[in-house]
Amino acid sequence: MILFALAAGGGSIAYVPLLTVLLPLKVTALMGSEDVGALARVTFYGAIVASAANIAFGILSDRSRNRIGWILFGLVTSSLLLIAIGKAASLVELIVLVMLWQIGLNMMLGPLFAWAGDCFPDDQKGLLGGLLAVAPAMGAVAGSLVTFERIVSVEYRLYAVAALVGALVLPALIFGRNQSRPRLLHTIDTAGATAREPDGSALQTRSIVARMWGARFLVQIAEAGLFAFLLFWLRSIVEDFHENTAANVFSLVLIVSVPISLWLGRWSDRQDRPMAPLVACSAVAAAGLVMMALATEISFAIGSFVVFGIAATIFLSLHTGQTLRVLPKPQNRGRDLGIFNLTNTVPSLVMPWLTLMLVPSFGFAALFAFFAALAALAAGLLATALKRA
Repeated sequence: MILFALAAGGGSIAYVPLLTVLLPLKVTALMGSEDVGALARVTFYGAIVASAANIAFGILSDRSRNRIGWILFGLVTSSLLLIAIGKAASLVELIVLVMLWQIGLNMMLGPLFAWAGDCFPDDQKGLLGGLLAVAPAMGAVAGSLVTFERIVSVEYRLYAVAALVGALVLPALIFGRNQSRPRLLHTIDTAGATAREPDGSALQTRSIVARMWGARFLVQIAEAGLFAFLLFWLRSIVEDFHENTAANVFSLVLIVSVPISLWLGRWSDRQDRPMAPLVACSAVAAAGLVMMALATEISFAIGSFVVFGIAATIFLSLHTGQTLRVLPKPQNRGRDLGIFNLTNTVPSLVMPWLTLMLVPSFGFAALFAFFAALAALAAGLLATALKRA
């Protein structure tokens, strides 16, 4: 489980530094004052490709029964394309390279998370979710390291990211290649899959899966907005806010989330209450977004983001573990996780255009107020599942 958590951390490093800091900087270098609209275009086209690629490679890993081979090939491909992104000379070239990179990235990530379902039983899903909080923290720390010029010079940032990804993913592939459990690869009986539900019906299982998909989608819309535009928002408050400081704030949020996620994940396993932490975290995330909407000076803005960021990170980490618990058909695990991955990628399709509609006319405050309403709705959606799961 530790090796898998480190590999998931490598997967996070593969995209967090790029999408939060390095890609916005690249877009600004290419487009100057037109960077917000250009970044929205890059994000939009990349998310379309990511949505299809994650499902496709999930299905291929299901049918081939060789998840490790796909993970390895995706690792190599995405690393090479990551380095190529840094050499893009125009916006069109950048968009094409980001789209190709998304294919390689999801060739690695889709089978990787399906592999977790092949290895870890239901009574460890909460702990697994807690450990997965390490992944975004590692991605953020990597972002801080590669933007600290005394450690990595500007021209070698993407090379450093690719090296870190390989160093973290490869040990899991080498030492964990025979760790899948045969009993987790067979179809789960409907009655067994719904043993925690009052009448054990397949309909209730589908209902819980749908509510989990919807709640994650709503939270991810807010997460995607902050993920891509955090630096721009902070610079709207303090014009010369440094990218390394933004990366450090992001890192702090994700590091603090790790021990809390581990505790909540283990608690949910022991108490057999997988939904309760998800409800609480989505509610706290909504409160943090309200605070962000009200922020007018930098210290309060950063503090508000910390509240939202910690709650959202814990929610998304624990949600991933519990998703593996509720999916009823292991032979379609890669495909089903690809469908759940749409909650990560579809918000990236919606969010840039939503931002462009709201921010120029009403400012970031209106955007964050809207995000807060979505997070509150997610809390209500999962609260109705408390007695069922």
